[in-house]
Amino acid sequence: MTDRRQLLLDAAIRVLGTRGPRQLTHRAVDAEAGLPEGSASNRFRTREALVDGVFARLVEVETLAWQRLAVDLPPGDVAGFTRVLGRLIRRFTEEERVVTLARYALFVEAAVRPELRPAIEAGRARLAGWGVPLVAALGSTDPANHFRSLLALVDGLLGNQLAAPEETFDPESAVAALLHGFRAG
Repeated sequence: MTDRRQLLLDAAIRVLGTRGPRQLTHRAVDAEAGLPEGSASNRFRTREALVDGVFARLVEVETLAWQRLAVDLPPGDVAGFTRVLGRLIRRFTEEERVVTLARYALFVEAAVRPELRPAIEAGRARLAGWGVPLVAALGSTDPANHFRSLLALVDGLLGNQLAAPEETFDPESAVAALLHGFRAG
């Protein structure tokens, strides 16, 4: 990805995550990126093309975060996995809050633009490619289904914390309970 393209997409993520989907325009992205007017529209001719580019960039950013998570994990260590995933969840509700809000904005867009759904499925499949073996190593009796459940839990924790932040936010207890349930069947 070229530096300018990445700069524009990262600016678009900030626009989505701070102002919402209705404010995602080429002009807003140019201003956020500090580039001359017309820069975003030169790279992304339509709003749909811009949304597609943002989605691809979000998958890249989030996949990288999940891959970093995997590096810190000793195989089969449920307590270690719980701690590391808790840190990742906190990161995506604190310093990476804008990224998470942008992703949720795109999920809403996918609800009305079915052509985005294959990209969402491809992103999930990419995560599952390395996540399912991690869950299997934790003793899961059904790694593929359990990984989907884990993603659903993470999304729920993120969404709830972003919408109504709790000072005593404790994602680790929910993650631990789910992971222990995986071992039971």
